[in-house]
Order: sequence, then C-alpha cells, then structure tokens
Amino acid sequence: MKTKHPKGLPYLFFTEMWERFGYYLILGIFVLYLIEPKGLDGGLGMLDKDADDIFGTFIALTYLTPFIGGFLADRVLGYIKSIYIGGILMAAGYIGVGTFKDLPLFYGSLALIIIGNGFFKPTISTLLGNLYSEEPYKANKDSGYNIFYMGINIGAFICNIIAAFMRNKFGWGEAFITAGVGMLLGLVIFTIGRKHYIHAATMKPTQEGDTKLSEILIKVFLPAIIAGVIGWFAPTLILGTNIFGSLNTDAFIFACVPVIYFYVSLYFKSNKLEKPAIGALLSIFLISMFFWAVFKQNGTALTRWANFYTERSIPKPLVEPLRAINLIDGEKKDRGKKGIYYTDKEVNVYDNQFRVQKDKNGKPLTEKGKDVYFKNISKEQKENLTNNPAQEVTLYNTELFQSINPFWVIALTPVVVGFWTLLRKRGKEPFTPSKIVLGLFISGLSCLVMVGAVYAGNNGAEKVSALWLVASYGVITIGELCLSPMGLSFVSKLSPARLTALMMGGFFLANSVGNKLSGILASTWYSYENKANYFLVNFGLLIFATFLGLLMLKRLNKIMKESGH
Repeated sequence: MKTKHPKGLPYLFFTEMWERFGYYLILGIFVLYLIEPKGLDGGLGMLDKDADDIFGTFIALTYLTPFIGGFLADRVLGYIKSIYIGGILMAAGYIGVGTFKDLPLFYGSLALIIIGNGFFKPTISTLLGNLYSEEPYKANKDSGYNIFYMGINIGAFICNIIAAFMRNKFGWGEAFITAGVGMLLGLVIFTIGRKHYIHAATMKPTQEGDTKLSEILIKVFLPAIIAGVIGWFAPTLILGTNIFGSLNTDAFIFACVPVIYFYVSLYFKSNKLEKPAIGALLSIFLISMFFWAVFKQNGTALTRWANFYTERSIPKPLVEPLRAINLIDGEKKDRGKKGIYYTDKEVNVYDNQFRVQKDKNGKPLTEKGKDVYFKNISKEQKENLTNNPAQEVTLYNTELFQSINPFWVIALTPVVVGFWTLLRKRGKEPFTPSKIVLGLFISGLSCLVMVGAVYAGNNGAEKVSALWLVASYGVITIGELCLSPMGLSFVSKLSPARLTALMMGGFFLANSVGNKLSGILASTWYSYENKANYFLVNFGLLIFATFLGLLMLKRLNKIMKESGH
C-alpha cells in the first residue's frame, strides 16, 4: 500500500506545533500584560488603545519579515539553516520578554521574535510543500497542509492553558519564558527528523532574470527603512498630527509601500509563462488581507470582549477542582461596601464604556480595590453578592478563551479534510481559489454572531455567556480552514520554482498588512457607542472581500486548471 504522506510530515508537524506554542502563548497574554497596571502583578500599565497599536504592529512585523527571510532561504542560507536561525532568535526573544521590564530591552526582545519569525515561518512551509512536490504525495498536498495546520493549532490550544498555569503560579515573566522553552523543544524535534527532509531542502539553481540579493537590499529593504522613517516623522512635522492614528501605524504603512511595489513589479517583469501564476497569487494576497484584518482581532477586540463583557465566574461546586489544576485566576473578590467589590490588586479605573481613565498627563488612573469585572454583572449576581457579603468569586483566566479557536481547528480539520476528500472522489472538489472565497464569506458570518452577543448583553450593560464567543470562533474557524491552509497550498502549487519561498513571503506580507489593520480596527472600539456597529463594519469588510474574490474567481480557477492543479 502506498503512503499518502511523506515521512517528514510528523517531524515538521511537531516542530511547527512547538514553535506556534511559543508564538501564540505570547499573543494570548500580550495585551493583558500591556494593560495590567504596574505594581503587584508587574504589568506595563498601558492604555487599551496603545496596547492595541503595539499588538497590531508586533504581529504585523512578524509577518512582514518573512519577505526578506524567504528570499534569503531561497538564495543564500538554505532552508535548514534558516529554520535554526529563526528558531534560536525567537527563543531568545521570548525569554527576553519574560526577563526584561525596561521598555528598550522589552522592545528589543520583540525585535528578536520578529526577525526570527521572518526566517522560520516561510521556510518551514516551503519545505513542507517541497516534500509534497514528489510522487506519490503530490495529489495530497491540500490534505498535507490541513494536517500541518492542525499541528499549528494544537500548539495554540495547549499554550494558553500552560500560560494560565504559569501566570497564576509564578508570574508574567515565567509565562513568557515558557514560550522560549517550547521553541527550543521544537528545534530538537526538527533535528531528529532532519534525514527525512534534507533531500527537499536544496536551494533552487540560479536562473537568468532572477532577483539578486543586492537588488532586494537596495531596491526594497533600504527604501522600506527610509519610507518607514519618513512615515514616523513627516506627517507630524508637516501636518502636526499622524495620518493613520499613531506614529507606529504611519511608519508601518509607509514602509510597506516599497515592498508592495516590489511584488507588483514581479508581475510586470515576469515572462509569459510565469505572468498568469504571479497575477493569481497577487490577487489571493489582496483578498486574504481582509480576512486577517478581522481574524487577528482575537488578541485585541475579542480578548477585550472576553475580559469585560463575558461571564467568567466559576460556579462554586467547580471552584476547588479547577483551582487544583490552576486553570483560573485564583483571585478572590470580596464585597466591602454595598455595591462596591474589592480585590487586593491595583487596577485601572474604567468608565461605563470600559475606557481607561487618564490623569492630566495622559497616564492611566489606577486604584487599589474596585474591580472592573463587577461593573456589568447581572442583577441576580449583584443581589446575591449583596445578600452574601463574605462570598468569594473566582474567575477563569481571560487568555483561556484564546484556546477556543485552535480547539475548533483541531476538531473541525478532519471534518473539512473529509468533506473535500469526499467531493474529490466524486469529481466535484472545488479549486483552491473557490475554497478561499468561500472561507471569506463564512468568516463574515462570525461577525454577525458577535452582533447577536452585543444585543444579548444589552450593549454591554450585562455580561453574556461564553457560548457566544465559542460560537463565533466556531464559525470563523470553518472560514479559516477554507482559507489559511489553502492559501499556503495555493502559493506552493502556483509559485515559479525559483520564487517559491519569496512568494510564500508575499502571502505572509498580506497577512502582515491584515494584522496591522486588525490593530487599527481594534483601536476604534471605544468610538462605537453601540458595539454591534463595530462588528457590522468587520462583516462589511469580509463581504467586500468576498465580492472581489467572486469577480476574480473564474480567471483564478482557469489558471489553476491550466497549471495542472
């Protein structure tokens, strides 16, 4: 019996699982750490808007660096070296974030993660695609990427549970350092399986017309740095204010312009055989950007929803068993005076819309005692606390909600893969672009679920069941499974051999721009008095992207068919 998948798949699966364990552990607690007041718990005490901006910039840059990292892997370093360099830099960055609280060193540690991800992320995906370029595995490439994607999400699922345990038991620093340990474990697994993919890790031979490293540095990398510096200073000097909401955002958007120009120029410079494939790839990059702009709000807007608007208390019969395995805050909230509930922590002062209040210098106001969680509990809960003044309330960690999406990925991947396999056997499996456009539409429906959540909680007046988030994540996960692994597969199938890792970097560039847009969108949260309108805007963006995809679909499917896929 022929094997359907190469022997290297399990090793790449677990390498990526542990790498994503570290990355998503960071993302799950990143915003919570930034907005946590300084003092007992050691947060950085930032405003929500600033935290959203930094989060969006961070995740954007982690997906922008694969542009140069993919190129260096293709032409200079090779895939094996790039994975080792990337993994070591990320591990050092994770440990640095957990060790240094001084802002320059904190940002320096984030820079190591950003650079490391640039080497690691496009390379391991390209290496997997190379394994499936061989017979008899070629026909199972989509399934292989789905399985690989499930490995990513196993890491993303378990990391939040471990983060909650480490944060509760030891502190923020130890939780971040755990991410570095996970990355190093991934490199050990990668080394053990090296013999199964070393043959697929050869660099592509140089061809006439190939883009040179000097050209990348002079025409793309250097202009991007110059444009970023201009974006940081020019708007404020000329206009007296920034253009896109913050200095970070202005600098990022300006820096992206030379990189985007470079990818578009590849299309115009390509030969007649390569032009249709590169054009199709650029089209997919464009529409997938909208998906990431909404999806990546799981670390900002949806984390805020889980933190402030979702019922997180644990029924008393379950408190002891859950406390024993450290999946909860372990915080005790005691009623002091009537209607005011106290904790021994220092917390930010919020208004009724959960906006952090600031002093005259723009710094967050804090107070020791009143906890924001009790601002919008139900009438029944308020009466219960009033009648039982010594009652303790214990809460689930907010970051545990970040495990819902990867849980759905793990649960639904076999269903989605089985569905495509069934259609393939009947000769009715849609082309990859059709799957991607379908994913955009389904993802849009998840925003409507959150509109329902807003109305169920009377626009934040009362907390709502966690099942709303579970349902919303479930819907967007189906869309994600139609789009994200299919996007990776699409790049691997259509990219010219000499540009495979570079075009994989282009897919992550679209991810990067989408990630930054997610931070920009999240920072507008407090400008919406009716939170339903916030989610309706997200829904509109995804429906617009679906419409664009439908306009291009016939041509994209034709190109896929003509290329033998």
